[in-house]
Formats: sequence, C-alpha cells, structure tokens
Amino acid sequence: MSADNEQEAREQLIDLAAQFYDQFELGEIPHMSVPTRTKNNIEYDEEKDVWVYGDRESTRSANSVRGARKLLKAVYTIEFLADQLDEGRSSTLRELYYLSESWDNEEAQFSDQDESNQLVEDLEIVSGATREDFHMRPEESGATIMGPLHLREQTRRGEREIHCQKDVGEGGYQIPNNPDTIEFLDCDADFILAVETGGMRDRLVENGFDDEYNALIVHLKGQPARATRRITKRLHDELDLPVTVFTDGDPWSYRIYGSVAYGSIKSAHLSEYLATPEAQFIGIQPADIVEYELPTDPLSDSDVNALESELEDPRFQTDYWEEQIELQLEIEKKSEQQSLASHGLDFVTETYLPERLDEMGVL
Repeated sequence: MSADNEQEAREQLIDLAAQFYDQFELGEIPHMSVPTRTKNNIEYDEEKDVWVYGDRESTRSANSVRGARKLLKAVYTIEFLADQLDEGRSSTLRELYYLSESWDNEEAQFSDQDESNQLVEDLEIVSGATREDFHMRPEESGATIMGPLHLREQTRRGEREIHCQKDVGEGGYQIPNNPDTIEFLDCDADFILAVETGGMRDRLVENGFDDEYNALIVHLKGQPARATRRITKRLHDELDLPVTVFTDGDPWSYRIYGSVAYGSIKSAHLSEYLATPEAQFIGIQPADIVEYELPTDPLSDSDVNALESELEDPRFQTDYWEEQIELQLEIEKKSEQQSLASHGLDFVTETYLPERLDEMGVL
C-alpha cells in the first residue's frame, strides 16, 4: 500500500470510532449495523456478475450487555489497528486474538479467535476497507502458482523478479498475503487451472502439464484463501486468462468452485474484489463418475444435506448445476480427483483434462 492509502485506511477506522461518540452526544444508544451473513441474504448483482449481501442487517447495539461488549471490543480493535498503521507494522489474525489478552479491560478481550476474526470482517464492511489495508494477515496458506508467468514482487529487502517456472522449485511460487503488491511483467500462459488438492497439483507438475499446455497451475489448498482468489482474479482481469477450477466430486468441493467464481457468504462484501464469475468448473463432475466408472465412496447424510442445500443456494441455481447435483443424489456416490489414477497416472493429463478443456472451449 502507498502512504496515502495507509492514511486513508486509518482515517476510516477513526471515523468509525468517532461515530460512536457522536451517537453518545446525540443521546442515542451507540450501535453499528452490518449485513446478515447467511445464504438467505446474498443476491446476484447482475451488473457486477457476483453475489453480494442483500438488505438484511444485524445490529451491534449497546442496549444490551452483550451488544455493549461487542462495541467495546470494536473500539479497542480500532485503536490497535490505527496504532499499527501509524507504526508501519502488521500482525496476523491469530496475534490479534492473543494481543487482546493484554488489553486493560477484560470485557474487551476476545473469547476465541472466531470472535476476533468476525470483528475484523465487521470493520471491513462498515469502513469500506479490507483487512490487508489494516495490515492484518491470516496465517500463511501456502497456496502456490506454477507456470509461465514472470512477475515482480515487493519484499522487505526491496523488489525482486521471479519466473514461476524457471526460478522456483517443484513447489512453485508461493502467493503472498497481499497479491496487489505484485506486478505482472510477462506471461505466456493460455489459461489458469486452479486445483483443489496437493496430490493432484503435484501430479500435474510432475507430468509437465504446465509446460505442455501453457497452463498456470494454481494450488487452492482446499477452500482457497483470499490471497489466492485475489491473484486469480487479477490474472484473469489484467491478463485476460480463462479460469478453470478442478476439484473433487463432492458438495464441499463444489463450494470451493463457488467461492472462486461468485464469492463466499462470509466475504460477500468483497466479492467484486475477490470473485471471478467467468471461472468454469472442470470437474470431477457426477457425470464423470458415471462415464469413467471412477472409484467412489457413498454419500453420507451430511453430503446429501449439503447437496440439497446447494440446490437452494443462488450460486448453484443454473441448469448445469441442477442437472449435476440431481445426478449425484441419484447415484448416491462421490469421487476424488485422484480417483482418475484408476486409469493410470497419465490419464488425467493425457485424456481427462485435454478432453474436458476442449469441450469447455478452453483449448
């Protein structure tokens, strides 16, 4: 971030705290309203092609002891973040949780990290800034990129240039917490292949898929971190690269695709910043399970409930997804990416992915 942006983020935080004092002066009970974070309160923004929060709100109000504690914690957190920006330092979400134990008012201390994480998200929403603007970062996700991309990144020791094939080991280039500090210098890739599991990512790299098909292989590491979704969106928007998502064939993995393409419920306020609505789903599709007779596991009760829930989820209310989910409920099976190895270690790179990507119009 530039110094001007850091100052702006700090001012937004201070303005928020000042609103509480203004409410006191007006004789009002201090309060803060944020969107309700449930799937029933996300709606499709046709102009931006992403899912955003609707009009339903939850109010943090000092008219109850519980609400007053939430606002007290917000004020202490605002002070901490403002001081952090003043000092040019940063901290992790985990550190914020533990730091609160040193605050002089026990009522301001967090009971667990989920509570502190949620408060940071609240501050993002009401301030219009992001946690990266506050110099807050999660624990390292370890997500990586492998492929023909040349970039420049900012480090504590200055700038450095990296080629995400020639200058990295088999593990690839590790995505930094704030990908907006990266400058793309040159790219010979034709598309992005975002992969859920480490085992499949390693198989693709060992088989040379990134070389043969000029692919940028992005390892999602399960549910992707915000930094992973952000750099994927930047690569799509700035370099005009198609984005494809390759996951296991189960309802939880479909939600991984959904978070890449349309955003997640908890970060719907950042969907325009993180989501890539043009992203396409490769598989594993329920239709693939049938066509390739893949090894499977039976759906559990929680799997069935999740699939039925997805039929009601606005992100999956398309003819394609309704057809695939209904098929999966019918066959009562799920399958992993690596089940493709039942046809040989090269099947995924020589047959499955080329055929599927050609069918999707990517190759």
